[in-house]
Amino acid sequence: MILIKGVIGLDQKSNTLLVEDAVVENNQVDDDSVETIDNRTRVKALVASAIGSSIEWYDFFLYGTMSALVFNKIFFPSDDPYISLMLTYASFALAFFVRPLGGVLFSHIGDRIGRKKTLIITLSIMGGSTVAMGLLPNYQTVGLLAPILLIVLRLLQGLSLGGEWGGGLLLAVEYAPKKKRGFYGSIPQIGAMIGISLASLSASLLTNLLSEEAFLSYGWRIPFIASVVLVVVGLWIRNGVGETPSFKKVASSGNTVKVPLFETMTKHWRAVLTTIGAKFVETSTFFIFATFTISYAVGTLGYDNSTVLNGILIAAILAIPIMMLVGAISDRIGRKKMFMAGTIAIFLYAIPYFWILSFKNTFALTLAIVIGFAIIWPMYGAILGTLFAESFSANVRYTGISLGYQIGAAVVGGPAPLIATALLANYNNNYVAVGIFIMLAAIVSLVAILFTRDMTGRDLDD
Repeated sequence: MILIKGVIGLDQKSNTLLVEDAVVENNQVDDDSVETIDNRTRVKALVASAIGSSIEWYDFFLYGTMSALVFNKIFFPSDDPYISLMLTYASFALAFFVRPLGGVLFSHIGDRIGRKKTLIITLSIMGGSTVAMGLLPNYQTVGLLAPILLIVLRLLQGLSLGGEWGGGLLLAVEYAPKKKRGFYGSIPQIGAMIGISLASLSASLLTNLLSEEAFLSYGWRIPFIASVVLVVVGLWIRNGVGETPSFKKVASSGNTVKVPLFETMTKHWRAVLTTIGAKFVETSTFFIFATFTISYAVGTLGYDNSTVLNGILIAAILAIPIMMLVGAISDRIGRKKMFMAGTIAIFLYAIPYFWILSFKNTFALTLAIVIGFAIIWPMYGAILGTLFAESFSANVRYTGISLGYQIGAAVVGGPAPLIATALLANYNNNYVAVGIFIMLAAIVSLVAILFTRDMTGRDLDD
């Protein structure tokens, strides 16, 4: 490896030559610097990140949507609807407890052999599990075997998503120029909104086109089986993207570590703890808005299914451009300030959200969800991944962000609908208790974010 000075131009004012350092190895100039990557390559990476993320979240949220509409009736039947719903939400939450395991397993592969190969594996597992769900027999046909098989497939979904999120995020962030990293990092985050939009849209269309009997019999299976098409497209696109610049530098310098988890826990444990804490507000509010709202609005407040699904769909679609805008703004004012502003806003809105829902009309429901899900949530949800990625060095970045993110999701995100349902049952359907739960999660995240460093505008691998 040789350091050379290359002439790149002439300063017209001082008549002096301008020079630039370059690294030469094996007679080649090193052009792997993220700032020198061409726009076409960046766009390919962003598209691969967004599409893969959208498919993964579509598959994952399709389960959450159907949990409130179908699974409590055909996989977890009970004379008490509360028991049935809580069993369904318990199966929903189980996937979150294996997400940290998936994060550790696939991030180890990602930090050792690369982001790209790992993402192809995770997308394949998620797609296969989702299609298999659409083919399962129900409780009336095979008894207890039906919910057991459903839970096994749900655990595979959780394992896959545990490894997918970190790799998909890094595919965007590690290709981003330093002054646009917040915007680039928002792109894989909108995959969650695209995924939930597709899940809500498919459920809404089917509930409107089919009778309730037909929907419960076979209609709900259609979006699960149809996801195979999306998976094939996603695999094709991801296969055409190369490894990220950050990983190339780690691999070429021989700086990979044998056990990324051990390295992370011994040298980056503070960053892991702050990541877990910062995740609380994002994950709890997301699953309250996207999942719990469906069962609460339909079962407790008396809204019809399509009204609630359409409200979530509208909010999710509106959130997509807002998330990109938030990402771009964070590149100017700093991600830490933006995250804190959003956390304070949701703290203040937690109880009013349920109060507006209690008006029991379509406009109120849509307004409440749009304010929370499309305006406030993106203020921290859009930049969370970038903020996490900036907290870890490249050789353990996949492991660090996956571990913190997935543990936070397992502790609060997955159980959030279950916790909220239990609080309603214990407090005679009083929504204030659920609002306080959200406020406590916001406090934890606000404290955690104070201990993070803001790397806005700096080189990612400094």
